Amino acid sequence: MRATYNRYGGVRQMLAALDLATGKLYYRIRPRKRWRDFLDFLKALRARWPEQKLYVVLDNFSPHKHAKVRTWAADHDIEMVFLPTYGSWPNWIEAEFAALRHFALNGTDHRSHDEQNAAIATYVRWRNTRTEPKTNFAPDSPIRSWTDYPAKAA
Repeated sequence: MRATYNRYGGVRQMLAALDLATGKLYYRIRPRKRWRDFLDFLKALRARWPEQKLYVVLDNFSPHKHAKVRTWAADHDIEMVFLPTYGSWPNWIEAEFAALRHFALNGTDHRSHDEQNAAIATYVRWRNTRTEPKTNFAPDSPIRSWTDYPAKAA
């Protein structure tokens, strides 16, 4: 990191979703992560999968629990599944964040948010062209009988 490093524009927040059926990562980068930003992201996910029930696994960050977010999600067939406090490790996307940090951010010295966002976008595009469905988890889980999620390939 250069000695004159400053974050004049502040930090940026990433909202992301991992589609287990395809293994693809979808994201948005915003200046802040407020409930309105999260609701906009949920609306984008709903537009991407308009006819399916969505299960969104979340941590206990307060914008995820805002009353307007919960109401909108319930009205639009989105089930929000909250992980226990300090229990983010079961969320598969956390491993994806670790990989993104390793390949796009660690050891870098981005001079602007645009430059950093371009590095993230390049990694996500590369990653999404090489992904496979995430079907090798919980083969005997009851959730497979509640949803149309594909069973483990033989």
